[in-house]
Amino acid sequence: MEGKVAVLGSGDFVMPFAALGLDTFATETQAEKVAETARAILKERYALVVISENIAPAAQPVFEDVQRSATPCVVIVPFTAEPSGIATEALGKMLKMATGINILKN
Repeated sequence: MEGKVAVLGSGDFVMPFAALGLDTFATETQAEKVAETARAILKERYALVVISENIAPAAQPVFEDVQRSATPCVVIVPFTAEPSGIATEALGKMLKMATGINILKN
């Protein structure tokens, strides 16, 4: 499968991805700015969207409907000093959709 990769997060988060040549979308932490940027990413039809954990709650309503389809694959990764668990929870949901069981549940 071939496709473009988008990276959504703060400037500090997206900078290393930009050095790799990926399409980066630095955004502020305000919910409306994050949602606006997330909608712009969806319009561009990316195959993979990487989101920093600290802004994931604001982006989740925008990506919620498309997470049931194969593309884009939305991956939340930890970025803050103290992870909130959102990235692990999102990974668990994706694995449950793929396998039918929650393999990350304690």
